[in-house]
Amino acid sequence: MTQAPAQRAVCLLSGGMDSSVALAEARAAGFECFALTVRYGQRHCCELEAAKRVAAALGAREHITIAVDLDEIGGSALTDVIEVPKDRSADEIGHGVPVTYVPARNTVFLSVALGWAEVLGARDLYLGVNSIDYSGYPDCRPEFLQAFERLANVATAAGAQHGTRFRVHAPLLALGKAEIVARGRELGVDFALTHTCYDPIERAGRWLACGRCDACALRLAGFRAAGVPDPIAYA
Repeated sequence: MTQAPAQRAVCLLSGGMDSSVALAEARAAGFECFALTVRYGQRHCCELEAAKRVAAALGAREHITIAVDLDEIGGSALTDVIEVPKDRSADEIGHGVPVTYVPARNTVFLSVALGWAEVLGARDLYLGVNSIDYSGYPDCRPEFLQAFERLANVATAAGAQHGTRFRVHAPLLALGKAEIVARGRELGVDFALTHTCYDPIERAGRWLACGRCDACALRLAGFRAAGVPDPIAYA
């Protein structure tokens, strides 16, 4: 008996721990995974290299990197000459929209993913957003994801003409960082391959996480709470 082909999913992959676990979730759900990384003008390219490593390790059917130059409009500490916040407390991190927010980033990224999904004949989009640790980002909320799903189903030929129902999956949405670490370990994610830091430091040709930005603080706290050593190198 011929086995039915696996359904396809387009998975946004930044190279960070959250998007890596989301890709692993898609694989565990039985999808044939197509990983999409966006080179959006981020100040450091090491996350792009991390995405390549993760995609290969998790068996993505295909991995592409697409350039969308959001640095041309700036407005974020990740794309512009704006200082990355350091040494902030958990309360400070959870309050307001931080300067590391990239304007409309997830809207842009999901739109590119949606276009590729339509070409591939896929209807499922995966991303690693989290509404607990990153509650300050407006494009990490359930309301945003639900609105984009509605948009996808009227903005495409597949949806409007052929009745395809696109689905946006955010399997980590309600998980804390410790839970993400635990889930990633269950799914076989090698966190040593990932990159999280907003402001990494290059030493002797090697990128080290700063250990002081919001992303590092949340990651380190998650590994501590999970009782697991963080395998990446810190300055």
